[in-house]
Parts: sequence; structure tokens; C-alpha cells
Amino acid sequence: MTAVDDIGGITNDRRAVISVLRRLRSTDGQHTPLPVWAELRALGDVVPAPWGGYFITGFEACSQVLRGRDWLVPDIAWQERQPDPERWQALATQEMSHVLSRLNAPVHTCQRRALGNLFDRHTLDAMRPGIEEHVDELLDGLDARLRDHGEADFVAAVSEQLPVRTVGRWLGIPPEDHAHILDITHRQVHAQELLPTKSQLDVSAKATLRLRAYFTDLVRQRRARPGNDVVSGWIRHWDAEMPGDQEAADRLLYYLTMFITIASLETSSTLLSVAVRLLLEDPARWDWLRRHPEHIDDAIDEALRYDPPIHLNSRVAADDTVLAGVPIAKDTMVHVLYGAANHDPRRNENPHTFDILRSNRGHLTFGGGAHYCLGAALARLEAQTLLTRLLNRFPTLRLTAGPAYAPRMVFRRVTSLKVTT
Repeated sequence: MTAVDDIGGITNDRRAVISVLRRLRSTDGQHTPLPVWAELRALGDVVPAPWGGYFITGFEACSQVLRGRDWLVPDIAWQERQPDPERWQALATQEMSHVLSRLNAPVHTCQRRALGNLFDRHTLDAMRPGIEEHVDELLDGLDARLRDHGEADFVAAVSEQLPVRTVGRWLGIPPEDHAHILDITHRQVHAQELLPTKSQLDVSAKATLRLRAYFTDLVRQRRARPGNDVVSGWIRHWDAEMPGDQEAADRLLYYLTMFITIASLETSSTLLSVAVRLLLEDPARWDWLRRHPEHIDDAIDEALRYDPPIHLNSRVAADDTVLAGVPIAKDTMVHVLYGAANHDPRRNENPHTFDILRSNRGHLTFGGGAHYCLGAALARLEAQTLLTRLLNRFPTLRLTAGPAYAPRMVFRRVTSLKVTT
């Protein structure tokens, strides 16, 4: 049995938890989740979920779960051990259980080592000119919309387009397919909700079949016409690792290319939208950062802390353990609440203040341990490039309306952010 320090109490009032969760999913909760996170933290560092398992709200407890080797992702083996396995048999749920983020050692270790540091300095330096080109083109489009209409949707014009253009060029996905990939990604993500409804799972199932068809064909085409691109390199690597079993290699390659693509889209887009929204909410803040571009990286980190693109992530106990003084049995699922943890006043003083110059800033937005976000460095580069050019080109940019969000519990998505000059 493993234990961490007792950093808080526990509530047994599951009705109170249900009420708070409903608010988190509401329009007001999506727009302003900070009070909801505070209420959840007030219930304790380890809060019983109404359906079993626990929500983890405190920074230190969340960090222990994300970084500890005695916490696993809920993989297929775990799903098959559950008393209600039908809950996990939905097509989209099963499909996502094969991707890298839902694998445990040794399979996860093998695939992660094969990828290496996916976005190391050399790779990012090679991608930088392309990202700069994409940003300039998108900002040209934004400028045209603003001149023609006086207002533009920053999400549609810029923040949703930059990630798909970036990963699309890197993987060799044709530009004419980008809109298709975005559409099916938005639909598939329902399967990763905390408690998806039957209708949401049906939507996700249809999107999953379309994703499977697209990326299976992408691997097939690249195998037929290999080049010096990253997917061709993966094909060569896994063919060598699985000699004589091309079917298994292609199946792994499908999951890999599909996962890296969809994982690069919504979270990065939300980061870009949120960072711009937080900066524009205070015109003086926007003007200050324009005059002090050396703090753009600090602004990005503060946006990641203040309003993370993911509300929560799930882990299961590898063995009987104790977390924040609460006994947790083997195989019990816990849900790490990133926003609540990032706003824990024991870790970040005055956590509800957006402070670009915050000292000793701590956040868990990119996760930790073996499953630390593969694309963290790329997301930072995209945000840094965009903000640098946006601040220079649009010094008087301002909001005309607050952001609109999709009603989700797991992946936040800004669906609209209207701006003008």
C-alpha cells in the first residue's frame, strides 16, 4: 500500500457533488468555471463521485496521481474487470482504448520509446517556418474579415485552423481534407466525455468509423508511396519491429496517426482561443504584453494554468492505496480535475487572478509522468508564434462578445470568440 500526505478531508454528500457538476456543464459553468472548481475543492481533496470513484481536486493529490507509478490509465484490461463491462463496449470507447493515452506499460513504454521526443528542438526548428507561414496567412484572412465586416470570429478564422494546418503539414494530410478531419474530431470527442449519453455515443461511433477509414487509407497510401515524411518513418520502424506481420503494424500505425492528429486539434485550438480571450478582457493587459513581448511565454503558461483546455482526466489505482488520507481500493477510478488543482491556493497564491508575472507558477495542464502530453512543446510554439504576430498586427484588437463553449465535462471547446478593432 502506498500513501501520500493527508492534505484535506472528504465529503460524503454525493447530492452536493451532483449539483456542482451540473453547474460545471451549464452555460455559466463553462464560461466561468472558477467558482465551481472552488466549490469542488471545498468538498475535499478527494470527493466521492455519485457513480463511484472519486474526484481529485487538490494540487498535490492530483500531482501524485498523474506522476505516480501506482496509478494507471483505464485500459481495456481494466474495463474487462469491471462488473458492468457493457458500459465500456461502445464502438468509440473501444477504439480510443487502443490509442497511446489509454495504454499502460509495457505496451505504452514500447510505443513511447519508439516515438522518442516527438517534438524536440530539431523538429520544432524545422516546423517553425511553416507555422509562421500558417499564422501570417490566417491573420491576413482575419484582417480581411475585419475590414469587410467590422467583426470576425477568431475561432473560425484562426484558432481552429492553425493546429490542423500544422499537424496536417507535418503528417502530410492534404489541406482539402482539413475541414473533414475537424468535423469528425468534434463529433468523435463525445466518447471521451465523463458520462456520455447514448445519442452522444451514436454520434461518436459514426465519427469513429470515418476516422478509421481516413487514417487507415492514409497509412495504406503512404506505404504504397513512402517518402521522407514522419509517417513513412513510422512505417519503416514498425515493419522492422513486427517483421512478417504487416497487418499488426498497420493497425498500430492507424491508431498512432489518428490519435496524434485528433489530440493536436481541439486542445491546442482551445489554448489559443483562451489565451487571446484572457488577454483581450483587459485592454491594458493586451497593450502591456504588446510592449513587453519577452513575457509572451509567461502569458501562455498563465493561460494554461488559469483555464486549462481539459477539465479532467481519469486514472485507476494499481493497488490498494491511500490518497490525501482517503483509502482507495485497487481498480478504483479517480478523476483528476485540472482546473481545481491549478487554482488551489496552497500552490498558487491568489489563484483566481490572471497574473502574467506570477512567480513560482504551478500547473498540471499537460499532465505528468509517463503520460505527459506529447505535444506540449508544439502547442507552446503555436501559441507563441500566434501571439507574437497578433499583438504586432492588431494592437487595438478587442472582444465584441464573450466566448461560447460546447457543453462538455472533459474537453473544453471554445466554439466562438467575436473580435473587432
